[in-house]
Amino acid sequence: MPKMFGTDGVRGLANRDLTARLALDLGDAAVRVLGDAGTQDDQPEGRRRALVGRDTRVSGDFLASALSAGMAAGGFDVIDAGIIPTPGIAFLTSVLNVEMGAVISASHNPMPDNGIKFFARGGFRRKTTSRPCSARTGTARPVPAWAA
Repeated sequence: MPKMFGTDGVRGLANRDLTARLALDLGDAAVRVLGDAGTQDDQPEGRRRALVGRDTRVSGDFLASALSAGMAAGGFDVIDAGIIPTPGIAFLTSVLNVEMGAVISASHNPMPDNGIKFFARGGFRRKTTSRPCSARTGTARPVPAWAA
């Protein structure tokens, strides 16, 4: 199996390496890792929300559907942002106050490839270290991915 997991998500050849089953499992795992514990008081019946968007690749439809199904199975209401650039998902994750966002896109990679990139609450990239941001950068607050 090729190396698929990177800093911000997973990429691979759509429907061979990056399958609907993997997207479903990643959606389920994402709600466990990125979803805040408990419920949101400002949401109906405390439902938690996620945002999913995609680029124009043909494989984006089935991958977004599978990813959304995994998130829904984990108890999230999923908002379909449709076709949108990656920074748009980061921005909307922040302004819509959803717990997480994900975009199906392989950016500059060849058309048969695709990927899934995740954003934490506020549109921030998921940190790969357990140290607080201020300890690494000297800043009090990280910069959202859409503003970087």
